[in-house]
Parts: sequence; structure tokens; C-alpha cells
Amino acid sequence: MTHSVKIRRQDAINYHEQDPAGKIEVIPTKDMRTQRDLALAYTPGVAEPCKDIADNALDVYKYTAKGNLVAVITNGTAVLGLGNIGPAASKPVMEGKGVLFKKFSGIDVFDIEVDAEDPEEFIRIVKALEPTFGGINLEDIKAPESFLIEDRLKAEMDIPVMHDDQHGTAIISAAAMINALDIVNKKIGDINMVINGAGAAAISCGRLYITLGVKRENIIMLDSKGVIRKDRGDLAKTKAEFATTIDVNTLEEAIKGADMFVGLSVADVLTPKMVLTMAKNPIVFAMANPNPEIAYEKAMDTRDDLIMATGRSDHPNQVNNVLGFPYLFRGALDVKATSINEEMKLAAVKALYELARQPVPELVARAYSDRRLTYGPFYLIPKPLDPRLITAVSTEVAKAAIKSGVARHEITDWDLYKQELRRKIGIDDKLVNSIINRAKKYKKRIVFAEADNYKVLKAAQLVNDEHIGIPILLGDPKIISKVCEEFKIELFDCKIIDIDEETTLAEKFEGILYEKRKRKGFTKNKCRKLIRDRNYFAAMMVETGEADAVITGLTKEYSASLRPALHVIGVDPAYKKVAGMYFIMNKKGVFFFADTTVQVDPTAEELVDIIGMTADTVRFFSHEPRIAVLSYSNFGSVKGEIPDKVMKAVKLAKEKYPDLIIDGDLQANVAINAELQNEIYPFSELSEIGANTLIFPNLAAGNIAYKLLMELEGTHAIGPVLLGLNKSFHILQLGTSVREIVRMAAIAAIQARIVEKRDEVKAESE
Repeated sequence: MTHSVKIRRQDAINYHEQDPAGKIEVIPTKDMRTQRDLALAYTPGVAEPCKDIADNALDVYKYTAKGNLVAVITNGTAVLGLGNIGPAASKPVMEGKGVLFKKFSGIDVFDIEVDAEDPEEFIRIVKALEPTFGGINLEDIKAPESFLIEDRLKAEMDIPVMHDDQHGTAIISAAAMINALDIVNKKIGDINMVINGAGAAAISCGRLYITLGVKRENIIMLDSKGVIRKDRGDLAKTKAEFATTIDVNTLEEAIKGADMFVGLSVADVLTPKMVLTMAKNPIVFAMANPNPEIAYEKAMDTRDDLIMATGRSDHPNQVNNVLGFPYLFRGALDVKATSINEEMKLAAVKALYELARQPVPELVARAYSDRRLTYGPFYLIPKPLDPRLITAVSTEVAKAAIKSGVARHEITDWDLYKQELRRKIGIDDKLVNSIINRAKKYKKRIVFAEADNYKVLKAAQLVNDEHIGIPILLGDPKIISKVCEEFKIELFDCKIIDIDEETTLAEKFEGILYEKRKRKGFTKNKCRKLIRDRNYFAAMMVETGEADAVITGLTKEYSASLRPALHVIGVDPAYKKVAGMYFIMNKKGVFFFADTTVQVDPTAEELVDIIGMTADTVRFFSHEPRIAVLSYSNFGSVKGEIPDKVMKAVKLAKEKYPDLIIDGDLQANVAINAELQNEIYPFSELSEIGANTLIFPNLAAGNIAYKLLMELEGTHAIGPVLLGLNKSFHILQLGTSVREIVRMAAIAAIQARIVEKRDEVKAESE
């Protein structure tokens, strides 16, 4: 369970007031650096796309931001938790909604606060905005006017329109309901439901639940006057849909024997006494904000067979609209849909409840400080920070739009579309997917040297489940079993070696180590002790063919883990040194950094070795290396020891690797900025595209650079990949996540295959 975040008034005021005021800004997407850029952006160049759009209205999606632009529009008449506070006072909320759109789906937003409570005037204003936007998100408009406004705008506009207060809550709660019913083994058509509240969200929820299979006659809905009965004479059309003939008048009467309570009303209206009268295995969705219809702890203490959801983030099963609207609009925009219809909403429901049934990524569990997020009573729907949401939901919404006939653009390559979706929020897994898929082909045996650690065991499970490799676990079987039991990790078919008890391999390894190191000061007694060190044992397994690769280092200093590899495996004869390389991924693409972990102050000649082994590795991962050797100088603009060393290394590297695209000395920003190089250094070999492989002059520069980037939003890293060893042996950084361990295991498997092919070629030549 996550803990409630205490928000003080002054903190909130300071947050919004700090310069620049508010939460949003507009950033140009095209260069605006030269007079020519300005002439293209505005007059006279802008006339050309204008003429094309005048001839073909749909070209507006081709030449402008319309296709990725949503309006969040309100009149401030029903701001969540605040009521009718007016349009100006609602602006911070609408800006906040815009930020969520951008963060979770990459959609740009203009928030529009309209000073018009009259529905006809509001409809006229919003309808007139259609040429600007690809979609309309109506927000915080009071019922029953909100129903009229949405229905009219949907009918009269040719772009997606959705009142999120209605449909967002309905979609998310419906997904949670389906999973809750699955867990308690109840059929949706058999349940009796009580809905407390009859506003826009409650009506929309009821309608969607009926579409999914809840019988209308099995729903009792209440408003502030009590049960909505057919014999009441004051019913609006929307409430009349849910009028019942059942002879009950109060919530206390209605709740008896109910299978499910849905609260969209006010705090503390549901009492423990009422909950006790519900059916066996009751479901309570108390979604009033900020305080639910019954406090979570009070409800859970009342019955041990209760499944509960709220609108709060500090309790399990938060019904949060951010699980829906960013991805609904993303899918709708990407196929240029003319509306968001029932088929698209149902597709979102299905995507959400199916995603909740899948294993939860470790990064999500870490974000919520909860390693036990597994499908069940306390995890009915995905968490908002789950990066899989955009591909899971938006893809199904887009497919539903196409199938139902409201799409004006058809997607044919869904794998490519999912990659594009990840890029929109700064996640480009193309390289990662390639690494994982290649590793699966090789089925290499991977030794996890620290297998009594939770992260290592969880990673080993994923490696095993996804067939990335065959895990071999070094550790005490009792400890491993205990950790697996505590965290529900299944590794039944994985080989476990307790090196304190293993004798046959240990004796064999002691002799081999002694022969390797006897002229390096190692005695037989020392070798006997060292082999009981997991890293020596693991390295010897790879050296003798008992395994193909090693993953270690999560709990030890890097140098302590590297030493056994150097003593046992040694350096690849093709190189003189080892080095560490990171894959750095962000919106600009994939970059390769070396050396970031091993060589403190390499000489020019050693830099040449680092350049060579890095280039070989980059090529193996299907990228053509464009190498910049970095300095604080550009082509000798500043004299000093580092620029001189770098220039010498570049000269030697060009002689040794004449086909390599390489230049330096270069400052880091110049190295990756081809436009800047073209302007100032057009002679540079990197001026056409820019560098994708950066060689640092010393360990301090490389280590600082990659660690700084890893802490910046939008940057992802894989590594360190250890280069230059004679076998596949990789050392993690302290604090490495489960996801990163899995990726490193995949890289280790691939590198094991490289070693295997090298040895095959060598054997053939001999």
C-alpha cells in the first residue's frame, strides 16, 4: 500500500506560483534559429501549406499540430471537490489535466475556460473551435447540462468529443468491476448493484455496466432524496433510466443482500452496519473524493471477504481517470477518428482489465514501493505509472475505431505503431526488443552469482519465463527458497548450486585456478579459499564451459567483482584492456558511451583499443558507429594534456581502423550536433549526421556523464556492458533494477554467442 502524501496549502501555492507561473508552456517543434527558418515558419513560406489545406481540408492533419492537439474545456460549474467555482478558478485544474495528457500519452493540450453557463452558448463556442483541435475533452461541467452538451457536440462535430467526468470513471471502474467479479467468481448478469449518486459519472457508469452485462432491473440508484423509484414524480430523463419498482427507499434498505456498492456521492454515507448486510464476498467501490463513502480502513475491518476500491492513491485499487483519457484520445487521434464511440470505450475497458492480470513490471512495483503487486483483491486495475498502458489501451482503442468505421486513417503495422507510442512518451524499446529477441534465439546458460537477493531472483524468473536464457543460481538453497516464497517467485526448474557444499566442481576449479595463477603469487591454499567466492566460482564455470555467461556485482563494489574475471577469464587476445560501455537512449536516439567504468586514465594507445572494441560491439547491435573522441576542446582550439592525448588517439585509430567514421578532439555538444559542426567545422567526418558513439578521455568524464544522464527524465540506460574480456562476464552497478538486470542478462547471452562464434572461427583456422 502506498502512503498518503501530505499537501500543505503553502506548498501548493508555491508550486503554482514559482516562475514561470502555472504548469504549461508552448515550445516550437521546428528550428527558429535563422532568418530562413522564420521565413519558412511564417511569411512567405507558411502560405504553401495554407493553400494545400484550402484545397483539401484533411491536409490540416498533415501540416499542423491539429492531429496531436486536444482542448480541455470547462465552464467551471462542477470542479471536482470544489463545485461551481467559475471558469477562472478552474484554470489550475484544466492546466493539470493538460499536463497529464502530455506526460502519459504525448498529447498537447490547450486548456480553455469558457465564461458561459448557458448550454446553448457553451455548445456554440466549443463547436466553433473545431478547426483548431483534433479532439475535445469536456471537463467539470455540471449535470444535467453536461449530458445535453456532450450529446449535441458529439452529433454536430466531426472530431472526438468526450466528457471525461462521465466516461473516464465509467471505463476505469468497469475494468475494476470485471476483475473483482472474476476474483469472487460471480457472473455479471447475476449481481445486484447499488449506485449511490445520480450525477454525470454515476449515470455513465450505470449505462456502461449495463452494456457489459449488469441487468438494469438489478440496479438500485439513489440521489440526495433517496432511492430513484418509478413512482417519484420529480425525475429528470437521465435518472428515469434507472428508476426501480423495488420497494425500498433508503440506502440502508437498498444495500441489504447487494453484491456491489458503487459510490459517486459524498463521504461517510455507507456505514459498517450496512456493509455487514451485503451479500457474501461483497464489492465496494467508494469513489467520492477526497473522502470516500466509507473510510477504507473502517470497511476492511468490517469484513474479511470484502474487495474495495476508492478514488484515493493511498489505498489499493484507485479508480483514477488517468488510466483512461490519455490513451483513449491517443488511439482516437492516431486514426483521425471522427468520434469516441461505445466500441472504443469497451475496448479500453477490456485492455485495462486484461493488463491487470499480467505480471507487474518491477519498475512499477518500485515506483509504488510495493513488490507484491499481483492480480487479486488488492490489485484490480493497473497503476497510473505503468508504462505498458499506452500500448495496451491506445492500440485497442485505435483498432476498435477502425473496426467500427469511425477512423479516417488505417494502421497496418501494429508493432511499429506500438514503438511509435513508446517514443511519444520517451520510451523507445526498439533496441531493447532487438536485444531480447536475439538472446531468446541462443538459449545461453547464465550464472546469477548473487541468487539470494530478491532483485536477482526476480530477474532470473523473468529471464526464465521469457526464454531469454537458462538461469543457474549460486547461493544457499534455503535462503533462495525463503525469498522466493516471500515474494511469490517461481524458479522450480532452475539449477541451484550451493558453492559451500559443492565439492566436485570446486576441486576441479581449484586446480585450474592454481595452474593459471601459480606464477602470479597464488598458492593452492589461496585458490581453495578463492573458489568459495561466488565470483571466482562463476567465472570458472564460464571458463570451463559449465555455463555461458555471468551476471554479478549487484551487492559488491565494481572492482571487487572485476578482479576474479581478470584472474580467471582474462582479456580477449585481440585487445590489451577491458572497458565498460553504456547504451544511452532518449528521444534523440541511441548513443553508446565508453569507457564509463574501468580505465581511470587511459593512454592514447589504450584509447585506440577502447575505440576498437566499442566499435565492434556497436556494430554487433546493428548500429553503424559514428565515433567522437571527446575533450574540452574542438580540433585543438584549446591546448592541454587531454586534447593532445585525444588527437593522438584519433590519429592512431584512423590508421588502425581506416574504415571507421571517427573524429576528435570534440566537445560533447558539438559531437552530437551535426548542424553546429556543419556551420563551424564542416570538415568534420561527423558533420553529416553527428556522433552516436562517444569515447571519453578518462573515467571521471565518462562516469559523471552517464550517471548524470541517468537521473534526467526521458533518458534510459543499459549497462555497463563489459568489453574486452575473453568470456561473457558482466558486472551490475549497485542499485540496478530488476528490469535492468534482465536486459543485462540478454546482453550477456548475446555476448556469449559472440565468444562462441569467435572460438568457432579460431578452431576452423587452426
